[in-house]
Amino acid sequence: MAYTWEELHKMTVARLREIAKGIEDESLRGYSTMHKHELLPALCKVMGIEAHTHHEAVGIDKTGIKAQIRALKAKRDAALEAGNPADVKEARHKIKRLKRKIRRATA
Repeated sequence: MAYTWEELHKMTVARLREIAKGIEDESLRGYSTMHKHELLPALCKVMGIEAHTHHEAVGIDKTGIKAQIRALKAKRDAALEAGNPADVKEARHKIKRLKRKIRRATA
């Protein structure tokens, strides 16, 4: 049966070991003692599955938003040096909103 990375990632270690038991490959030697973080990439390699998912930010200018975040971080650092807590709070809030905007647009 063909699996996707998401399906394998959701499986328990016991289930992954059962799948590895049926596959004869040198990279799966010692599968019974492997942890999930070791077993999952080995199974993906043997089965020819891409080992992770790719996320794309859709509908936004991710590069522009990251530039804004860098500018706000500089502003925050300057406010920290100056001892102005109101400006620090404002910069942190804006940084948080922009990061959330990127995360929401990631599909």
